[in-house]
Amino acid sequence: MADGGDRDRAQDEARRLRTLREYRIMDTAPEPAFDRVTKLVADLFDAPIALVSLVDDCRQWFKSSYGLDVAETHRDISFCQYAVNDERPVVVPDAREDARFAENPLVTGDPLIRFYAGVPLRAYNGAVLGTLCIIDREPRLSFGAREIERLEDFAAIIMAEADLRRTVIERDDARHMLERALDFSRIATWQFDAQTDALNWRGAVAELWGEDYETALSTGEGFFERLYPADRDAVRTVLGEAVETGSPYATEYRIEHPEKGVRWMAARADWDVRSNDAVLTGISVDITEQKSRQENDAVLMRELHHRMRNLFATVGAIISLTRHAATDVDDYVERISSRLDALNRAQNVLLGANFLTGSMHALMREVEAAFPRIRWSGPDLELPENALVAMALLFNELATNAVKHGALGGRDGRVDIEWTQDSEGDDRRFRLTWTESGGDALVVAPERTSFGTLLMERSVRNNLGGTIERRWEPGGLICIITLPAKWREA
Repeated sequence: MADGGDRDRAQDEARRLRTLREYRIMDTAPEPAFDRVTKLVADLFDAPIALVSLVDDCRQWFKSSYGLDVAETHRDISFCQYAVNDERPVVVPDAREDARFAENPLVTGDPLIRFYAGVPLRAYNGAVLGTLCIIDREPRLSFGAREIERLEDFAAIIMAEADLRRTVIERDDARHMLERALDFSRIATWQFDAQTDALNWRGAVAELWGEDYETALSTGEGFFERLYPADRDAVRTVLGEAVETGSPYATEYRIEHPEKGVRWMAARADWDVRSNDAVLTGISVDITEQKSRQENDAVLMRELHHRMRNLFATVGAIISLTRHAATDVDDYVERISSRLDALNRAQNVLLGANFLTGSMHALMREVEAAFPRIRWSGPDLELPENALVAMALLFNELATNAVKHGALGGRDGRVDIEWTQDSEGDDRRFRLTWTESGGDALVVAPERTSFGTLLMERSVRNNLGGTIERRWEPGGLICIITLPAKWREA
């Protein structure tokens, strides 16, 4: 039970000290509100000394001291600690006759305490932070319940002032925290008085509106001067409707920021009624990046729509032309599947990038995955969508023919692809060489022009603006493609 009681006392003391720290009053400068009370108490009780004493873990410190020049004393020798520990008033008629204080240095020495009366200073949660006390250098044998009650009334006044002080500190802290949060969140708050045209700002105003906001944006007219000219009439209309009807205000507009140029803002506000006056209270948020993303998304959607139309047109052309070249249904399905696979390879490359361009190396990795005995080398280039699709179809036709009629049809056959691109000059050229070797059979030129050949020539000449040359050497096909060098390195 003793151990339990000690734990309870330790917890109570820890709670008391936490509460004392909440008030943030220790070691603060003298304040007239407290000094007036101690002077009044000293006069009322005809006491030479009156103190507002706050007790922490090791000392008692005097927030207000009337008649005593000492700022603090050690807790071990304080009279006030008894009122704090017992949480009730303490009256000592003659300290020399009290065993607790007879040898106390404050009794045997300065200030020569004989009489002491102290009542607890109770916080909002009941914790006792210290005392309001009076001290006399002469004994007082009559200090009854009426006197204690009066002293407690003054203690309540002291704590009311302390609580008001704490509330003001908490309010200021909350306001500071809110303003810092607004700064970090890039939000400006404002109030607009429609009758006086006054405009007041807080938060991240300098960042959003410019360093000169205090003078340039102190009125509604100053606000409109900063708006982008083309947006002023629309904003005036929205604001006018809100003022006339008392409805919420919400709009988006551009401003001319003195340091950052044109920026987009979103504003939201509602009416704050005070007596007979009403002010419009709201926030402004910079949405320039959001607007930029929306514009980029719109451009991207238009580009994707254009791409899809091109893709469907390409697929339609392949289906139509393949139908005339196929010998039967199975051959038709095989040819269509192969060419759609080539389109899929191009789409995979585009999806892995930005939808608009694709890497030459990424395309070659797709081709190599479909035809493992193809080897390639050359600089990585950034190909636009139409060029990437054309190159994908070109490589597919060459590789398919190599499997059916050329080097890739044999066990040891292979294909080497090399390309270069001139880096300077007005007539820069891209040159690619397709070389087949190691085939099992002798390679000869075909007797007739196939659809695949027509597709390759169309891809190179019509889509890419270049030339294609084919030579059927004994070791295999050699294909040389020359194009205008329009692609930049990836």
